[in-house]
Amino acid sequence: MKSVKTSLFLIAATLFMSGFAMAQEKKVEAKPTITTSPAPQKPTSPVKWKEEVHDFGDLKKGVPVSHDFTFVNTTKQTVLITNVKAACGCTATNYTKTPIKPGETATITATYNAATAGPFSKTVTVSLNENEVPKILTIKGKVVELQ
Repeated sequence: MKSVKTSLFLIAATLFMSGFAMAQEKKVEAKPTITTSPAPQKPTSPVKWKEEVHDFGDLKKGVPVSHDFTFVNTTKQTVLITNVKAACGCTATNYTKTPIKPGETATITATYNAATAGPFSKTVTVSLNENEVPKILTIKGKVVELQ
């Protein structure tokens, strides 16, 4: 058994050395391969938002409040709002339903019902065109019981 192991070792060593010798004859140099990838590009938005977060401050309980988020189409293409979705039933939305041409402004209205006392932070997700990354808008504040 020992002679078999020794034979295998000698065969492996011989193959290794012959490969090393052939590489030396051909003067093969092992050069490290350096690959660089471009820095990740931040997705560009086809629009410029006036603001993405609105703080109502203190609100009276039971009195709904609304805020208009606006954006300008900064491209040379027409932009279409394809979907607007509030994170919960306590927030209603309305938005520009017609195509927004270059340079035009559009509005997304978020209305909070203010039915429950306490602080809140709610989101509205806006999808533009088909392949754009959705934009998340936030409304926040504190509902207080006034006497």
